[in-house]
Amino acid sequence: MHGFVPPDPDSKVSQVHYAVIYAPRRDRKRHPANCVYIKNDDGEALAQADPEKNLYAAAVLGPSKSSEGQYIYYLVEWLDGGE
Repeated sequence: MHGFVPPDPDSKVSQVHYAVIYAPRRDRKRHPANCVYIKNDDGEALAQADPEKNLYAAAVLGPSKSSEGQYIYYLVEWLDGGE
């Protein structure tokens, strides 16, 4: 996964999660933790997505700590096929 901080194989800290992301622009690959709402599964994420409010379902990897000290999630894929 190019551009990602590799997850530690001995821990469960950074994992792939399903989430709803608040994203006014969908061209970013990193999202601050306060804009990412972790869900139980992809169905729940898709059901709670609301494009009119800039809320999109996605698979994300994280959390990771950025060089600025903030917790972030990396976008793996948009679940609606968007970019």
